[in-house]
Parts: sequence; structure tokens; C-alpha cells
Amino acid sequence: MSLPRLPRTDRTDRTDRTAGTARTARPARGRTTPFTTAAAVLVVLAAAGCSAEAADGEKRQKIDFGYIADYNQAGLLAIAEKRGLWAKHGLDASYKVFTDGPTQITALGAGDLDFGTIGPGATWLPASGKATVIAVNQLGRADRVVALPGKGIRTVADLKGRKVAVPEGTSGDMILTLALKKAGLTRQDVQVVPMAPPTAVAALASRKIDAAALWHPLLGTVEQRMPDLVELAKSADFAEEFVFPSSVVASPRTVKERPGLVTDVNRVLQEANDLRHRDRAESVRITAGFLRLDERAVAEDARNTQPLSTADLLRKTEDGTVARWFAALQEFFVSTGKLDGPARPDSFYAGGLYTKAADGK
Repeated sequence: MSLPRLPRTDRTDRTDRTAGTARTARPARGRTTPFTTAAAVLVVLAAAGCSAEAADGEKRQKIDFGYIADYNQAGLLAIAEKRGLWAKHGLDASYKVFTDGPTQITALGAGDLDFGTIGPGATWLPASGKATVIAVNQLGRADRVVALPGKGIRTVADLKGRKVAVPEGTSGDMILTLALKKAGLTRQDVQVVPMAPPTAVAALASRKIDAAALWHPLLGTVEQRMPDLVELAKSADFAEEFVFPSSVVASPRTVKERPGLVTDVNRVLQEANDLRHRDRAESVRITAGFLRLDERAVAEDARNTQPLSTADLLRKTEDGTVARWFAALQEFFVSTGKLDGPARPDSFYAGGLYTKAADGK
């Protein structure tokens, strides 16, 4: 089948910060809502494969890392920067903020990005050969289908014939399809309105649509204005059938031609992951500082995640649990027409490199 054309990556001006080992793109101070943070997307930085010379004269490999501006996707990068883990492993990381996973995979394919972060709803893209998963981040429970109050919508079944905004190819897209199926409906029974995440938030807040399939913390922006927003479905409703892993991805070419770089990045991610797993409160503080968001908002966002230790992720990689997660997701994507058929999970999850990174510590 021909895959849907992915949107181009939006870009804005960037501000580089060179203290320590990272040059980090930051949202402007004084505008600290999750919506405004997630809406910013940065320009392409230096080409991949270059090396940077640190103040101590050591050559470090430069990488561009994409992320979504929330606790789930940004947490490991925030910890790695704060704790100096990039320099420890010979790397110099720059960050680019995106609003969703598919645009990051577009940037990977264009050579504008070395690594990125995606949610479960974008996993069909690695499964179709567009990217390779190098690490599982953690499990998410942030996705929701919500409706505006006063519209007479109390259940998913009430969405029939209504306008529902959804960012295509994302976990919001996935949760909407699951919710409709459970209610005995299909996407043809509702008026699906494809929108980028920030646009969907704005449309919901301005009451231009009836409902939306989005995720926290984006929904927090709307909930502040509409505390009586109606929740119709959530990730936890489908926990017995699916887990919702977020992942770190690279281009297949990078994984094939530069496995040493992937291993070094995984060492950073694993060390940051264990710091996050040991001290959730500290990881919230660090991520809030990285994103320049209110710490209470980030703490609320963190409640929508299920962290796993690196040891647990290694066990689940080696015993086939992660492969089963990806196999179940592929069955869903085949049923929705995003994939012609399933691929072997080991064809797009580089579990061997993830294990090797831990062995080399």
C-alpha cells in the first residue's frame, strides 16, 4: 500500500545554549503552557556526523535529538543534560522540539535529525521501515478522547455524525479508533478532522469542533478553560489488550552504519532512565526546568506515565515481551490499513544494540 504523506517539519528560530555539553532550544520565558511549548518547532542545526571540541579539548560526536515537549518524551534528555551524561559518553547533543512523532520521522528521513522520540501511535512508521526503534522509553497512559460540554455528548456512541479533531498517525489517532471500535462505530460514522496537535487544541478551546482525540499535557491547556470537558475514553480502558510504549528512534541507515553511535546514545538513555526511575520527584524538577514549565503541571503530566527500570527493559527485550508489545500494535495498524501486513519486531527494534549498551557499562 502507499503510505500517507507525512507533514513537513515546522521550524522556528532557535536559541543555542552551550554551557556544559548541550545546545538546547528553549521556549521563551513567560509563556510556559504545554501548548505553547509543544507548538514551537526549531530550525535544522549542524549536519549530522560532525564532532565538537569541548572546553577540555576532547572531541565529542555531535547529534541532533528531537523530542515532544512533555515529561514522557523530554524527561530522559533533560536528565542527560542536567547530569552531564552526554559528555560522559563522548557526545554533544542539540535538541529540537516537535509537536508529534511522525514529523520527527520525516526529519530523520531527510537527514535533519539523528534521533527522535515517538509515542505508540507512530509505531507503524518504524514497522513500515521509515525508522528503527533503538530504545523503549516508558509506557504511556496520557491519551484521551474528549468532548465539549453542552454538546449532548456523554459517551463515545454519541460521537456519531460529530466533528472530531485528531492528529493523524499519532497515539490520539490510535485511541480514537480503539474507542470507536469498542462502541460499535467506525471512523466513517464520525466526521474526522485531521489537525496538527496545536491546531486541534485551539479548535477545541474555541469550540470549532465537537470532540478531539489528544493527550496530556496538551489537554491541560483546554481543561484550564473548560474544567467540565467530557472524558469519553482513555488509554487505561484498553490496558488488557495493549500497552502503549513510547520509543526513541533513529533512521535505519544510522543504525546500520553507525551502531557504535547508537550504543553510546543508549548508554546515556539507560543511565538517565535509571535516575528517572529512582527519583520521580527529582526527574520532574529537572524536566520542568528543561522545558521551562511549572513544576506542578509537569508532576501532573508524569502521573500519565508508567516508568520501567533499565533492568526491566533489558529483561523484557531478552524474553520477547517488547517484541510482543510491538506485534500487538502492528495487528492494530494492519486492521486500520496503515500497514499491509506485520513485520518481524526485530526488523525495526534494535534490541541487540540496547542490550549491548548495558553490557558495555
